[in-house]
Amino acid sequence: MKFDTLTVQLALAIAEEGSISRAADKLQLAVAAASKRLTDLERQLGTPLFKRVPHGVKVTESGTKLLAHIRQIDSLIARLGDDAHSMREGQDGRIIIGAPKAAIIEFLARDLARVRARYPQITLQIIEENSKIIQQLLRDKVIDIGIYEKKSGFIDMEKHDYRADELVAVYSRAHFSFEDQPLEADPLLDCPLVSLGEGSAVLASLQRLHQSRGRALGRHLTVSGFDTMLALVRHGLGVGLMPPAVLASLHPEPGIGSAQLVGDWHQRSYVLSSVQGRAQEQTLRNVVAELLEG
Repeated sequence: MKFDTLTVQLALAIAEEGSISRAADKLQLAVAAASKRLTDLERQLGTPLFKRVPHGVKVTESGTKLLAHIRQIDSLIARLGDDAHSMREGQDGRIIIGAPKAAIIEFLARDLARVRARYPQITLQIIEENSKIIQQLLRDKVIDIGIYEKKSGFIDMEKHDYRADELVAVYSRAHFSFEDQPLEADPLLDCPLVSLGEGSAVLASLQRLHQSRGRALGRHLTVSGFDTMLALVRHGLGVGLMPPAVLASLHPEPGIGSAQLVGDWHQRSYVLSSVQGRAQEQTLRNVVAELLEG
């Protein structure tokens, strides 16, 4: 099987952009050339990575699995270039960190600013995924450091306590009315809910709450991001769950309310794991120590 680095970048760009033409523009390729590269790659793989839909393309089920391997190839290529440059210039290499969006907004962005200030020579790459996928990326050594919700942990890897947060109920005042006090679980579960999707710590918390009440997870909507969650909440499609800092980062209008929750089911603890073998060992140790110091 033969395909070059540009084809690797193209496949990932198409997945990110949802469009062959936008990916071609991003990589400064002619659309026809990009389309041919994709066709040749899919022929070599023996399965389509994308299916054509109105106004773009969508990743197929087999494409989801194969793109994970292509990301590994891209990561290795990038690491090869960065490490070669590091050896020539006396720099300290590259660290790839994966974390859920909530953790990035609440804690990691601030901690990375401190890492950058102390180690300006280290190249940092951030991958935003849910807790389940972060652990898969750690297991597959796609990333060097992973931050994920403790109760969602399934990999047998050393874990360090990192940070904690909690969820609040987010609702449209025009569609829902809650008393000005912490919200009990049962009234919340009687509402239509908007959650992040499979593999997310938010959905896992909701599932545990339902199980503790002997209830099935009924009418709810799942989304891929907190911004989409807020859009659905705004139109009264349900009550959302997100950390207060994430809600504040979305600059909600006065018509959006939030309510604290009763109990401890909504409280979350994040842990940090790292994997050796690809990053320079001392660089990895330095970054892990700095992240855990804050």
